[in-house]
This record gives sequence, C-alpha cells and structure tokens, in this order.
Amino acid sequence: MDKLNIKGNWHEKKGKLKQQFAELTDDDLQYQEGQEEELIGRIQQRLGTTKEKAKNIINNA
Repeated sequence: MDKLNIKGNWHEKKGKLKQQFAELTDDDLQYQEGQEEELIGRIQQRLGTTKEKAKNIINNA
C-alpha cells in the first residue's frame, strides 16, 4: 500500500481522524495536494507509529 487514499472530502476524513485520535491537531492534519509525505510524517510523529501504520490510519478514516 504505497499510495494514500485521500479521495473524496478531506474535511470529513480529518474530522474522523480527530475523533479517533484526540492528540491530532488541525496543524497535524493540514493537507495540500502533493504533500502526502509531510502529512504522513506529522501523523507518524504525533502518534509515535510507523509510516505504514500512519498510511493505514489515513486510508481507513
């Protein structure tokens, strides 16, 4: 699973992520097209998890 699935409404996914992980902030979840790796890195760092786990978290939101 190399690619992020951020299709659809990012604001909806962002809300779900904030509900699931209260430690994530708006700054952590700031997303702009083409900056997926930065988003993954911020989530990975905040949650103390692996890159693959961070991708899974985003894709499953």
